[in-house]
Amino acid sequence: MNPDIPLQLLGGITAREFLRDYWQKKPLLIRQAIPDFESPIDADELAGLALEEEVESRLVIEHGERPWELRRGPFAEDAFSTLPEREWTLLVQAVDQFVPEVAELLEHFRFLPSWRIDDVMISFAAPGGSVGPHFDNYDVFLLQAQGKRNWKIGQMCSSESPLLQHADLRILAEFEETAEWVLEPGDMLYLPPRLAHFGIAEDDCMTYSVGFRAPSAAEVLTHFTDFLSQYLTDEERYTDADAQPVSDPHQIQGDALDRLKGLLAEHMSDERMLLTWFGQFMTEPRYPELVAGEELGEEDFISSLQDGAILVRNPSARLAWSEVDDDVLLFASGQSRYLPGKLRELLKLVCSADALHSENLGDWLADEDGRDLLCELVKQGSLGFADE
Repeated sequence: MNPDIPLQLLGGITAREFLRDYWQKKPLLIRQAIPDFESPIDADELAGLALEEEVESRLVIEHGERPWELRRGPFAEDAFSTLPEREWTLLVQAVDQFVPEVAELLEHFRFLPSWRIDDVMISFAAPGGSVGPHFDNYDVFLLQAQGKRNWKIGQMCSSESPLLQHADLRILAEFEETAEWVLEPGDMLYLPPRLAHFGIAEDDCMTYSVGFRAPSAAEVLTHFTDFLSQYLTDEERYTDADAQPVSDPHQIQGDALDRLKGLLAEHMSDERMLLTWFGQFMTEPRYPELVAGEELGEEDFISSLQDGAILVRNPSARLAWSEVDDDVLLFASGQSRYLPGKLRELLKLVCSADALHSENLGDWLADEDGRDLLCELVKQGSLGFADE
């Protein structure tokens, strides 16, 4: 995608201008970002998904058994028949993993790294429905898919912002409105992290929320150090071979901290280890249980492709790649594998193609490393045959 071509999705500005002026800085309202947008899934189908065990769903009822009552799915078939006529919202996570037509929406956002995209959440709200004023710690694009929703924009927030006392929902106790818009189907609102927002349905309405992965500093430190510890031997310890006699044996001297920082820096600054961890972390699937492969031999695998079989990416899988010296590193659903640099173009194809078959794989099926990689991705579950 050319970053200097104006995009309808961004209101006629380029991807470069959007990233420079708005991304993680300020909101952007785009009228008819996707002109005449029609949702590929309706309210009844969304409710149907919320009945499924493997689908993550929630109901927020503003005036339920208690204020802002939260119910978690999966729901029974009669759960929606007892709801009030107004002021409730159904939210279903990761609809893109279950409805291919919803996943196609993400093609509009290819000016951003695909490994940063988390999922497409869809909410359906009855008139007056809302989840209260709140803020997110990640970027979000809010695409109106059906009906009208009033969006109010407020202040920038932080962990110190006061919240209502609620066991499950982070609803702001104070909301300082700075702008207000009504969005209709095809309109979209971009919000940077920590910006307070408050959406209220004016009628039966559906909103698509494209959210992004943004690990916290605490997550990075915790998960990376856990990852590193797997590769460190028990012999690697704090040492002070150059120690000097001390005047006070109870004092922790500055040189001790210097040695400790050196021990940490030796491992924390290992870029290869950091890249390996980061790629695995950012490609971990939301639902790992849905990434399950199958055992098959390479001969059967190649024979299937030669007979016209088509490989597709598992909707729950996440793929990314990077370069390390002369090698390439593939990340597939939380796992990684170093590969020879000659497979660079194959990795690009695997990560980007909607389907893989004998025609676009071409000579890669004659390459031993290429065949092995494709077969392993099927065994791992990130790829699968289309008829399955």
